[in-house]
Amino acid sequence: MVKATKAEKKIAYDAKLCQLVDEYTQILVVAADNVGSTQLQSIRKGLRGDSVVLMGKNTMMKRSVRIHAENTGNTGIMNLLPLLQGNVGLIFTKGDLKEVSEEVAKYKVGAPARVGLVAPIDVVVQPGNTGLDPSQTSFFQVLNIPTKINKGTVEIITPVELIKQGDKVGSSEAALLAKLGIRPFSYGLVVQSVYDNGSVFSPEVLNLTEDDLVEKFAAGISMVTSLALAVSYPTIAAAPHMFINAYKNALAISVATEYTFPQAEKVKEFLKDPSKFAVAVAAVSADASGGAGAGAAKVEEKKQEVEESDEEDYGGFGLFDE
Repeated sequence: MVKATKAEKKIAYDAKLCQLVDEYTQILVVAADNVGSTQLQSIRKGLRGDSVVLMGKNTMMKRSVRIHAENTGNTGIMNLLPLLQGNVGLIFTKGDLKEVSEEVAKYKVGAPARVGLVAPIDVVVQPGNTGLDPSQTSFFQVLNIPTKINKGTVEIITPVELIKQGDKVGSSEAALLAKLGIRPFSYGLVVQSVYDNGSVFSPEVLNLTEDDLVEKFAAGISMVTSLALAVSYPTIAAAPHMFINAYKNALAISVATEYTFPQAEKVKEFLKDPSKFAVAVAAVSADASGGAGAGAAKVEEKKQEVEESDEEDYGGFGLFDE
């Protein structure tokens, strides 16, 4: 079989990426740092069906994207170019973006702390028996880890933060973790950005629920309403408040002057004679309690009807029908 040249490989890669862009409108841009070929193959198998994983050099991916944009006029795909930095890959999918992201996150593999590696998380060594013999205490002394000898083995006394997030792993830390059999880091594809029909957004958007959207929408309406009220600009959201405020202003003028209008007359009556307001409140309370009493009376009446019907059955020897 004749081996393809570099030029032929580039042409084939361009054709494949352009075909995927035509077929899929949703793309996850994922970081692939410290992800091995075997792990990547497992991810491909897990996503098989509605998603395709495509890796490649950034220069080749950018070139293919530009070629596709020029040939098809799809300028929205150009939004991918700023995202193709570092060790990244593309996941083309037709499925639900959140479900695909969660599926990708499942394929993480534990990894040892190698010298010179930047720690993605804090590494804390918990207290307990290490199983190491007393001759190994030099490692703990170099790292200022308090230990004691218990039953012929080294035991760590207190929790120790061995490596902080963002720090490089030193040779002593790597050797100690290896001796303890600790694989503190886990690696896999990490979704960095989401492309959907020309729009690019953070993967955090995928975790938003309907309640979150309603809350944000309500907050937006509140801000628009406040702004509209501050500048006296009428909007649908601000209109009810404007009407109420206008009514309050007109009512205040009516109370302070002889001018009146139908909606203000009752208020002015209450201000002149507060006892009328007390009577009105009492009437409303009576109506409410009367409605509840009527409901209770109906229930009691129905109960009496049932009891009377039972008595009639008993009087007609209904108990001995069987």
